[in-house]
Amino acid sequence: MKKFILSFITLTTLSTCAFAQQDPQYTQWQFERQSVNPASVGMTKRHCISIFHRDQWDGLDQDPKTYLLNYRGYFGAKENIGAGLTAYTEVLGQQQNNIIRLSGAYHFSLSNNNFFSAGLNLGLIQSKLGNRWIPIDPNDQIIPTSEQSQGKFDLGLGTMLYQPSKYYVGLSLTHLLGGSMDNLHIEIARHIYVMGGVELPMGTSLVLRPNALVKTDLGATQFDVNADVLWNDMLWGGLSFRPGDAISPYVGFQKELPSAGSNQHGIKIGYSYDVTTSELKDYSAGSHEIFATYCWRIAPQLIRARHSNPRFL
Repeated sequence: MKKFILSFITLTTLSTCAFAQQDPQYTQWQFERQSVNPASVGMTKRHCISIFHRDQWDGLDQDPKTYLLNYRGYFGAKENIGAGLTAYTEVLGQQQNNIIRLSGAYHFSLSNNNFFSAGLNLGLIQSKLGNRWIPIDPNDQIIPTSEQSQGKFDLGLGTMLYQPSKYYVGLSLTHLLGGSMDNLHIEIARHIYVMGGVELPMGTSLVLRPNALVKTDLGATQFDVNADVLWNDMLWGGLSFRPGDAISPYVGFQKELPSAGSNQHGIKIGYSYDVTTSELKDYSAGSHEIFATYCWRIAPQLIRARHSNPRFL
């Protein structure tokens, strides 16, 4: 029965949206802004590697799964150039989407320790459709009878206004070129993202961190709001809410590791659980999401002048 329900939902969605290409969804998106806004790379003045895994609607047969790998870093004498690499795979039943992107950003210093950054990403989208469908209408000509795949060039733009450890506001566009994968009957939908967040100290050891995200493809719009409390710059816990979809508690841990000299490095780990509030709540055991990040910063070496004396040659 679950297999039939998922097949029905998948086929209904595909036929309604003409196999519309959508961006992956993350509950802990505030820790992973790079894949949707290239202007965010280089903001933290650290090199970071992150991995994400999301298991959505656990309990359904062929439930959606997302795997993501990110690298982001900073370069330049003034540390004002950001660069990143994003690669992810999303499996949606019989559909698999693979995306790889290179991101670049330039950060402009403003007054009072504020910054403005502008960035772009370039990459490739590949989609694949399997052939293990359970058709509602066996005569539907759109349903593939053999495994097929197709790829297209991808482009995204973004801007960000921020002050480190204070606030950020961003605007970005993904899949700017749009278009379609005719062989798969997939339309690549342009997406617009508006995001923002702030850090509000509450005493000496607590920081309140609310965030908000609005994303739209001009056909449908989704809101995502969350807030957590960071304790002692080490542990956090919070709640996320997506109207019509899920309520999601999340927790995390971060720690600076022992450093060698002036070099710094640390880890960050987070987990969230989505309590489904949509019509799938009777069939889904919720969604699980976990991420881990390792960051490091190599401090520049100071060049010290040395003077020699011929008497000591």
